[in-house]
Amino acid sequence: MCGFIGIVSANEQALYEQPMKQMMDVITHRGPDDSGVFEDKYVRLGFQRLSIVDLEGGHQPMSYLNARYTIIFNGEIYNAPELREELMDMGATFETHSDTEVILASYHYYGEECLNKFKGMFSFLIWDKNKERLFGARDPFGIKPLFYRTLRDGTVVFASEKKSLFFINEPAYIDGEAAFHYLTFQYIPEPHTATSKIDKVAPGHSLSWRPGESLHLRCYWKPEFLPKEEFSKKAVNFLLAPFKRKALLAEKNNVQTEIRETLIDSVKRHMRSDVPVGAFLSGGIDSSAIVAIARQYHPDLNTFTAEFDREGYSEGDVAEETAEALDVNHRRVKISVEDVMNEFPKIIWHMDEPVADPAAIPLYFVAQEASKHVKVVLSGEGADELFGGYNIYREPQSLGVFKGIPSPLKPIVKNLAQRLPMGMKGRSFLIRGCTPLEERFVGNAKIFTDDEKDKILIPGSPNWKTNDIVKHLYEDSKAYDDVTRMQYVDMHTWLRGDILVKADKMTMAHSLELRVPFLDRDVFDVASRIPLHGKVHGHQTKVWLREALGDVVPAHVLHRKKLGFPVPIRIWLKDEMYDWARSWITNSQTDHLFNKKECLQLLEDHRQGKFDASRKIWTILTYMIWHYNYMENSHDEGEQYMWNIG
Repeated sequence: MCGFIGIVSANEQALYEQPMKQMMDVITHRGPDDSGVFEDKYVRLGFQRLSIVDLEGGHQPMSYLNARYTIIFNGEIYNAPELREELMDMGATFETHSDTEVILASYHYYGEECLNKFKGMFSFLIWDKNKERLFGARDPFGIKPLFYRTLRDGTVVFASEKKSLFFINEPAYIDGEAAFHYLTFQYIPEPHTATSKIDKVAPGHSLSWRPGESLHLRCYWKPEFLPKEEFSKKAVNFLLAPFKRKALLAEKNNVQTEIRETLIDSVKRHMRSDVPVGAFLSGGIDSSAIVAIARQYHPDLNTFTAEFDREGYSEGDVAEETAEALDVNHRRVKISVEDVMNEFPKIIWHMDEPVADPAAIPLYFVAQEASKHVKVVLSGEGADELFGGYNIYREPQSLGVFKGIPSPLKPIVKNLAQRLPMGMKGRSFLIRGCTPLEERFVGNAKIFTDDEKDKILIPGSPNWKTNDIVKHLYEDSKAYDDVTRMQYVDMHTWLRGDILVKADKMTMAHSLELRVPFLDRDVFDVASRIPLHGKVHGHQTKVWLREALGDVVPAHVLHRKKLGFPVPIRIWLKDEMYDWARSWITNSQTDHLFNKKECLQLLEDHRQGKFDASRKIWTILTYMIWHYNYMENSHDEGEQYMWNIG
């Protein structure tokens, strides 16, 4: 695991204008064990490494075939041993046991098709000296980050963390449209970022660059689910033909067996390491399944849970019960409101981007504790998106009664419902039931509506529309049922823009490597073939996953309602955090972005209990603190604070 910097330019002088050392120093937390620099015509590569496997043989930048190829690589290739054997049969030779060298050999023998050989998480850049060509890629799900910035002279700079790109000798500016979308999603949808001209390489994409040419990006993988027609045929057969019913039940059992076996294989691969491996453990099925399987291969497994010192906001007791049932070493981390207020600016600095998910808080503190005992942790991210785990995925089923209302009448009913008093029982249900999925669902979080943003956000454009972000995703997913379309939207927005960002940044803040066994292409392949009733049925989500893991996960976890990471910001912002939040809003130099009067009124209304505005306030605060770290304290005297808190 590491952080890296890559600079390519057809102009040698421009190549050396960028402060490589400063860019690398600011991401030392990603790789405190080793560092290295490679320089050649048109290219400079810098690297910081956290050693997980084979320190002596894994030094980077690494070269291959008499220095024809040189790579910088962030991630892990879990099937590297199998690929090494396959490549050796083709004539490849190796000087190390590093997965980094396996990537280089795979690129030499398979070309760009090597990307479909890798099982793991990765972002990397390879310089081919003979062809004077840079090739790079990001893993299919976006587990590992890769930012880039194209300068006025054509120079392209890549980085594992965006903060490195603020050292570039061209100013970075706030992107107003990105701020608009941030207020909807609580993060900025990829590939864009909060600042103009700094972007991310999208998950499942590769890149190439040659002197005199612009950067070229190509999609090599995207998630595809089984079309709803296939599921519909099976459902009809199940109802109309009893003799086919038996075959369909057998198919269900086969798929569930495949789910269990594929997940076990994935966990086993993800545990390959020369250093201690632990796991995060909450009260849910996802992390419990990972721990239960990992425990079979590592009996002395260490597990970790975060909790808050406020009643009703802790999964610590359930996690403790699970740990006892699975017989693993367990540690609980208790977090106070003072801890949060003291550390939150640093948390946002590590986040790189404004990401207002409160769940980042317990993740930061539990990673801090875990880093004292292990270098690698397993976690359950991705299970909800792949297997249909979010409670919102039950909505199409609950809104099924509206299918009987003729389409021309729905706008009339919706208009009447909108005139009902706010908070009136049934109002939201009527509005959502008469609103097409494409308009009502933009992902797992929707913080501000466009009308609300008109009051809060100062810059604006009539051309900015929330649904523009997901419009092409709904177009691509026409063949899917509504729940699968929601999964598809979340995989392209929520998963890569929120879940995996905080997972990577909060663990790497403490030089801890996080691995996510659910986000494996083999696991996704099985999940993509699960029919609707195998995802959501009645009040239950992840139906077939739960059934598949029935003999793996403790009974008290199996059918427990999903809670996520409950964070008491609703209470804090009324009480202990009120003055803290008011001070941040008042002193923030974001008057050109936010209507401060409206922001403060929102905080006051929340304090008085008029309505729960905690998520809205948290979204505003997060952006303001990000702005303080990165825009108010840029390259003048204020810069010192920005880097010191890191």
